[in-house]
Amino acid sequence: MNFPVELTEKHLQKAEKLKIRPEDILESFVLGSGSGGQKVNKTASCVLLRHEPTKIEVRCQKHREQSKNRVSAYKLLIDKIEYEVRGAKSEKAKKIFKLRKQKKKRSKRAKEKMLESKKRRGELKGTRKAITHPSDLTS
Repeated sequence: MNFPVELTEKHLQKAEKLKIRPEDILESFVLGSGSGGQKVNKTASCVLLRHEPTKIEVRCQKHREQSKNRVSAYKLLIDKIEYEVRGAKSEKAKKIFKLRKQKKKRSKRAKEKMLESKKRRGELKGTRKAITHPSDLTS
């Protein structure tokens, strides 16, 4: 498989496993949009890739140079196709699952810590003397 851009070995292996052929990818360059001023509006540095068999489209405008956007778009397309095809077994899904699991643990610890501080505060308040009002003393 010869892609029109230099891809990492990892992405080339993914593309081979998923049977992504360079001939199935339509590539076009469009005008960018968003922040960046006149330069963005004048040059076609935004790359649009479409994988015909799966109908998955990717737009990339991360960098100023078209060549860098092109490489990023191919990597993004391969990752996106992998996520669509493999679902929960894809690398992206595994990373998301791992992050959610870490955050869940973190929130459980935070809750325990908060409850512990509330308990200590309650015990402190319980040790205080009750204040008597001056009007209660006269009657």
